[in-house]
Amino acid sequence: MADKLIRMLFLVFVVLLSAGLSFGRDGDISTAPAASLLQNKTGQVSGVPSIGDLMTVIDKATSSETKGKDWSTPVKLVIVFSGLAILPSLLMMMTSFTRIVIVLSFVRRALTTQTIPPTIVIVGLALFLTLYTMTPTFSKINETSIQPYLADEIDFQTAGVRAGDGIKEFMLRQSREADLALFVQMAGIKPPAKPMDIGLHIVIPAFIISEFRTAFEIGCLLFIPFLLVDMVIASVLLSAGMMMLPPVMISLPFKLILFILVDGWGLLAKSLSMGFR
Repeated sequence: MADKLIRMLFLVFVVLLSAGLSFGRDGDISTAPAASLLQNKTGQVSGVPSIGDLMTVIDKATSSETKGKDWSTPVKLVIVFSGLAILPSLLMMMTSFTRIVIVLSFVRRALTTQTIPPTIVIVGLALFLTLYTMTPTFSKINETSIQPYLADEIDFQTAGVRAGDGIKEFMLRQSREADLALFVQMAGIKPPAKPMDIGLHIVIPAFIISEFRTAFEIGCLLFIPFLLVDMVIASVLLSAGMMMLPPVMISLPFKLILFILVDGWGLLAKSLSMGFR
């Protein structure tokens, strides 16, 4: 039951979050250079869903008409509004947001710039990098879950299961086997034959722990060059007898110049994005 509820909530999460990716695409996109990338070989749209599709999903999921074994309207409404309530948690814990925001925070701390960039800017950059890195996953979910549901080929429950399987595949690629084995052991269940057979209630915490470890490893590596600059500046000041002058005040411009010369933000964004491919 927990797995089913998580899949349903994630379907709502994908519908709402991908609206940011599809913003402005309801008009004429035939002239866009990248429009052809949204079509697969069969001519079916394989990109992220448009705003019109997302609104249709929500309207259809909460309509009063039920067919067969489809869930009743009150249950669907509970799922939709529950998804809205836990949307921030889903964003942080089931996507690439966790690793990105931790690494960006490490960089700001290593630069010793206090609140520059501001926290809201760090979170905003992490959010849009998350949308960028999660686009292939959202596109797959759109093709296998949202579009068939809009075409009345599957019911809402099946769409939720397929959406959950799509995000589970992403999380399994980023999770360490040791973390998965740890939570399987703590759950007291028999190890499944395939990783996809593991429930989301096990995959999600294993994914979070793996993301924490990876983010801290990247953060430690980023700290080393800035720490060396601090040590060199502190040694120079000590040898010059300027013991009362804070080394951080002198090393800050050098660290900023170094970070700018190597195009630090561009390299960081590229490395974080490629790390999820």
